Amino acid sequence: MAIRTQQSLTGFIATDPQLTYTEKGEARFYARVGQENYRRETDGSFTKLEPDFHNLVIYRASAERAYERFAKGDSFVAEGYAHEYSYTRDGQQIEGEEFVAKKIGHDTARTTYEVARTRREEPTVERAAERDGPARNATAPSRASNASASRQPALGL
Repeated sequence: MAIRTQQSLTGFIATDPQLTYTEKGEARFYARVGQENYRRETDGSFTKLEPDFHNLVIYRASAERAYERFAKGDSFVAEGYAHEYSYTRDGQQIEGEEFVAKKIGHDTARTTYEVARTRREEPTVERAAERDGPARNATAPSRASNASASRQPALGL
């Protein structure tokens, strides 16, 4: 089976994000984003150059989630596609390009944050057996029978 790939865009949110709604009532996230550029020098060092700026848009529920979670200055990784567009304004033909993100997240290489998760349901011996096969099931203690014994975690934790 082939690995499915998509175009991606990494950078930083350069403007305050905007949340608007299309004529069809769909949420639309918009922000200008920047991409840093560097030049490698002959001595092996790098010189920081001016960043490039682009338009980033996201639609529907992803747009609303992005608007809640992203702010100016945040580093991100987005998956989607580049979209060229043109329109007429005041008799002038305007052409541009935007990145339409289907998915977006904070860039973990450049961002420190904590994720709040709801507690996951503890796996039962039966589910552990389904996951791990019969060999591990034979010696797997259950959480209930092990409660008064030592405080070792059950399988899958």
